[in-house]
Amino acid sequence: MQLFDVDTDELEVVLALNEASVPHVSSISIDDMHWFASNAHYFRVARIDEELAGFLIGLRPGLHYSSPNYSWFGDNYEDFGYIDRVAVTKSARRKGVASALYDDFAKTLAGTVDVMTCEVNIRPPNDSSMRYHELHGFVQVATQETEGGAKEVALLEKKL
Repeated sequence: MQLFDVDTDELEVVLALNEASVPHVSSISIDDMHWFASNAHYFRVARIDEELAGFLIGLRPGLHYSSPNYSWFGDNYEDFGYIDRVAVTKSARRKGVASALYDDFAKTLAGTVDVMTCEVNIRPPNDSSMRYHELHGFVQVATQETEGGAKEVALLEKKL
């Protein structure tokens, strides 16, 4: 497995993986993907045998981004590294892709940020993601409803 900064030429493929991962991540447009490519602190893809295996988008505070979860961390933390979305292809699951991306993102934060944050759906439930995050040192610090109450998320942090 190798990690690479996203190339704008592959944003359509990354978007397709994002959309295949709904509702565990929110649906977005190709324009949103381009915004992330231009504004994210971290936007890397994992490849296995040159095929897309997953991606992670990580943000730092101070962006004009309308996510209620990102906003919650901005309102409650002075500084943080926020995992906005991560997705792994079905064929690459259980091969360490998410862990490699999380570890790599944490390395970009080392020495400058003390906490990595994210959210996991608890309604509709994403039990496997919650177990993953708990096993990797994330703890729940709050919950909030989003999408007019259609979703509820656990807001998580991991001290670095």
